[in-house]
Amino acid sequence: MPENTDATEPSVTANATKFVYAFTEGNKDLKDLLGGKGANLAEMTNLGLPVPPGFTITTEACCRYLETGAEPAALRDEVSEHLAALERQMDKRLGQHDDPLLVSVRSGAKFSMPGMMDTVLNIGLSDASVGGLAAQAGDERFAWDSYRRLIQMFGKTVLGVDGELFEDAIEEAKRAKGAATDVDLEAADMRALVDAFKGIVRRETGRDFPQDPREQMDLAIRAVFDSWNTDRAKLYRRQERIPHDLGTAVNVCSMVFGNLGPDSGTGVAFTRDPASGQQGVYGDYLQNAQGEDVVAGIRNTVPLADLEGLDKKSYDELMHIMETLELHYRDLCDIEFTIERGKLWMLQTRVGKRTAAAAFRIATQLVDQGLIDEAEALQRVNGAQLAQLMFPRFDLTAQADQIGRGIAASPGAAVGKAVFDSYTAIKWSRSGEKVILIRRETNPDDLDGMIAAEGILTSRGGKTSHAAVVARGMGKTCVCGAEDLEVDTKRRQLTAPAPDGKGTLVIDEGDVVSIDGSTGKVYRGEVPVVPSPVVEYFEGRMHAGADDADELVQAVHRVMAYADRVRRLRVRANADNAEDAARARRFGAQGIGLCRTEHMFLGERRELVERLILADTDTERTEALGALLPLQKGDFKELFEAMDGLPVTVRLLDPPLHEFLPDITELSVRVALAESRKDHNENDLRLLQAVHRLHEQNPMLGLRGVRLGLVIPGLFTMQVRAIAEAAAERKAAKGDPRAEIMIPLVGTVQELEIVREDAERVIAEVERERGVELRLTLGTMIELPRAALTAGQIAESADFFSFGTNDLTQTVWGFSRDDVEASFFTAYLEKGIFGVSPFETIDKDGVGKLVADAAAAGRATRPDLKLGVCGEHGGDPESVHFFHAVGLDYVSCSPFRIPVARLEAGRAAAESAGSDSR
Repeated sequence: MPENTDATEPSVTANATKFVYAFTEGNKDLKDLLGGKGANLAEMTNLGLPVPPGFTITTEACCRYLETGAEPAALRDEVSEHLAALERQMDKRLGQHDDPLLVSVRSGAKFSMPGMMDTVLNIGLSDASVGGLAAQAGDERFAWDSYRRLIQMFGKTVLGVDGELFEDAIEEAKRAKGAATDVDLEAADMRALVDAFKGIVRRETGRDFPQDPREQMDLAIRAVFDSWNTDRAKLYRRQERIPHDLGTAVNVCSMVFGNLGPDSGTGVAFTRDPASGQQGVYGDYLQNAQGEDVVAGIRNTVPLADLEGLDKKSYDELMHIMETLELHYRDLCDIEFTIERGKLWMLQTRVGKRTAAAAFRIATQLVDQGLIDEAEALQRVNGAQLAQLMFPRFDLTAQADQIGRGIAASPGAAVGKAVFDSYTAIKWSRSGEKVILIRRETNPDDLDGMIAAEGILTSRGGKTSHAAVVARGMGKTCVCGAEDLEVDTKRRQLTAPAPDGKGTLVIDEGDVVSIDGSTGKVYRGEVPVVPSPVVEYFEGRMHAGADDADELVQAVHRVMAYADRVRRLRVRANADNAEDAARARRFGAQGIGLCRTEHMFLGERRELVERLILADTDTERTEALGALLPLQKGDFKELFEAMDGLPVTVRLLDPPLHEFLPDITELSVRVALAESRKDHNENDLRLLQAVHRLHEQNPMLGLRGVRLGLVIPGLFTMQVRAIAEAAAERKAAKGDPRAEIMIPLVGTVQELEIVREDAERVIAEVERERGVELRLTLGTMIELPRAALTAGQIAESADFFSFGTNDLTQTVWGFSRDDVEASFFTAYLEKGIFGVSPFETIDKDGVGKLVADAAAAGRATRPDLKLGVCGEHGGDPESVHFFHAVGLDYVSCSPFRIPVARLEAGRAAAESAGSDSR
């Protein structure tokens, strides 16, 4: 195979759209156009690395094809020109009989989608050219093996033949021969397989396998285009939030062969361990094989380090190239390579997927090496990864029944019932069961089952198998290549050697298993878990500077310290009691952004609220309020003490009435039974009449929030008094209470004005009674579209806005969150109407626009208006970036999401600063 030498490049008509680029024409910055694979093949070519010559068909050509159903008119001619240039460079023609040029046709989108789209190798082989390949290679078995691979891949990928039919034929050939693996089959066996495969194609498609090499290539290119919209590719994009309109590039590359004997092979390498981030020699190698054999996990590989003993020259060259690529990309690189009779070829490189732990370690390592700065390190990690690191891990001191061990492919502690196919994984998961998907090896068709499962266990494959790569990308626990475990998918059983070495253990479908993606260990039954060291660090139980501190904890500490230095957004907590407030403060909360006072009225106190709501006279109402006041004040005192010196935003009572009243059906039955027994209960009768009177068809849009405070005299003023007196007593104890009073569900400024006037009167009374000055601020939640649209008016009576994005999303979309997520959201996600639930990540075009416009209008009225958000979106990474961009002052989220919000606020600031500097 000749090197990449200069060759005559095809001409391009001036001003015409260019759909095809030779590898010598691109670079790594053209990922939008050439896809990640094509851009990086071009970059390696520019670096002078040994890349087989080829060309890339652009993503634009794919998008045109998907829009119209036909390739662009100019594409065929451009492909012909580049193919002719490639043939001149290689000094052979595609599929010629005596010495055929063979090519691969491989997908390559902008964002890595491992295994989700199609590849066809060995295009150009036919009945007429297979003999020429055998003669040139001096290896008849190799030629027929390559031909059967082409028919198998082409049949499945391009012609839609069930891949199991080809696999069954191979298994039958091995049984007939008594062969353990494909490698044990001889040339005659491969020739027979070719005939069998051609028969399968003819029977299943009604046509013969195409013998024209150009037809093979054109059909394969079209199949790769089509694979962009396969169900598995769309599902993966939804999972990874990859846009659906990008399309895929197609790379046509001259073939190099790793299946030419023991001095040939193929492998995947990482410049650092993608599981831990440690530097070293990491990867898999397989002698006498083609690349698909490695990533498919159908044969167990040897560690990359073993290559040194097998082919020292290629190993040394590979190590040098890996160093070159890591320094050039300044990041962990994932590399595919082939050795053809002692000659090393680079087939792909990309910035590699990594586990959450590896991401933090590598980011800080690269800073220490001077390859990136702290701002760049912050962009190399994200909140989703940090959240993964906060999950519990197995308690290794507990008694555990280990049944096997594989390769630690993607860390985490996963426990669930054993299932052996994707359908069962999905079905059981939807029923609320936690499951572990167990397979010999996974393939792209298993993606939906992998998503549904808590973890994945395979008996074949290594760190670069399909299961490992996809699981790492999803942050899913995975153990691969557990060779001692025998997986029988038909019997739905996992068989393991007994611990005493005598006999076997059988795990049936439904039995609980535990897998440790950090050690590769597999256990029977449920293993108990312990807190993550990262959580212990955030809670102050582990000091990052201590000698025995985990390296991961130190990396997290460094990244978080930088994020805190650069972020503009402050991070508060949603907390309703002193315990949650104290935890939130340990996690780095800078105050409470939402204290839901309705949570303080649960349990025994519910009766007091019930009495208040049902009171018929001023005396009854005053008595109920008098009983509630000291309870409320005690709650607030504890909260102000836990958050001393930091702001505490207290939302006045918000929920609909029905949450504090007996269930109408249960109460009706109780009254009816009492009447049947002639055992009348006047209180129940009175209560039932009141419940009927107050019953609402849609309580979430009924008498709640500010409406409740205006309708029930004294309710809000009681709460304001409790807040003011608690603040006064905290101040008398030399504390620094910073209470903010928030009025919920305001839709018009008049509502806010009335409540504010009453609140200010109560606060002034407490100040006179206690002889203190209380600097309490009053603001409102913006959670109704009308409030957002009239924010300029509302700001006249508000010291702050807090966007309640949960209710705002419901009212903007007309969704009832409690109902729609379980009913039709799955269908909406599958149909692509949603990329992600609007309750998970803020809808920027609708809800987000209201937030941005309301923030701008509020600040136009009152420049010093404080702006925050207290819905669940406050802890969502993508939403945090949006809130930074629209100028909010803080986000508020649950205590365990605070580190995530801090990190993302820092990333948003660093990203914004980087954009400004550019």
